[in-house]
Amino acid sequence: MDAGADQGGSGTGTGDGGVAREFLALERELTVILRRARASSGEIARAVHPELEPGAYGLLVRLDECGVQRATDLAGYVGVGKATMSRQLKVLDELGLVTREPDPADGRASLIRLTEAGRVRVSRVRAARRARYVSQLADWAPAEVAELARLLQRLNRSTES
Repeated sequence: MDAGADQGGSGTGTGDGGVAREFLALERELTVILRRARASSGEIARAVHPELEPGAYGLLVRLDECGVQRATDLAGYVGVGKATMSRQLKVLDELGLVTREPDPADGRASLIRLTEAGRVRVSRVRAARRARYVSQLADWAPAEVAELARLLQRLNRSTES
């Protein structure tokens, strides 16, 4: 059934257990997106480096977008503890994708940055992903793509802890 079907435009229709149909449709579509994202995350990570764990790709993207970050800020961004972040950063460092250096403002903290090799690899993979989106959404109007991005950003902000 189409996600917008049988709503009559009112947005008040209910489905399972009295939950509004639009929230059932949202759950269904997010489930599909998340399932597909999990399935492709290993492939994306391996495109950056054959030994990269799928969950580490997001850290590399964050560093690519934001530059130098404290390890604690990265941990907060991805929602993991300091010990987990430390293990992930150790692997990324060993793979030559990031460097760690003491934070001059706080000697107890580490600053993380992409190495040049890390930046090149991440940029190449990100460009390929964007090209795939351009191809997959070729029949969408640019305004529709912009609206999807805006709504996803709003959703991400709404679900931040």
